[in-house]
Amino acid sequence: MGLHVFALCVVALFLKMFLVSCYQGYHRLRVVAFTNPEDAAVFKRAPLPAERPQVIRAARVWANDLENIPVFFALGGLAIALDSPAALTAWLCVVFTLARGLHTGAYLAALQPWRTLFYGIGVLCLLGFCVLILMRVFSLYRA
Repeated sequence: MGLHVFALCVVALFLKMFLVSCYQGYHRLRVVAFTNPEDAAVFKRAPLPAERPQVIRAARVWANDLENIPVFFALGGLAIALDSPAALTAWLCVVFTLARGLHTGAYLAALQPWRTLFYGIGVLCLLGFCVLILMRVFSLYRA
């Protein structure tokens, strides 16, 4: 069960990140606004000196995702490889994934304190994975 839930969460997080990329592209294409000269040239436009606010906010979401989601992939994979309790592993996977999705929504909508709350829930899940992994590793040495 844990591996299947983890796999679904990995796919959901990929799709979430892909949607953030689509959000960025939408806000560039909607007004045909690009900062890269080669992109602007395709539309016979001059490059803008700065990105649109929505594109900047989405880039910050991406940066935050890149600080958290790869860690989830590693810790979740280790928890499963070490045969941590499946139900708890699955629960942490689902809560982390939901927290990241809600964090993204709150970040794009500029909603505080929700953004920080959802970020914190995700971090607590990562710490939970650390506890599961350490408990499993140390229980293997006692056996």
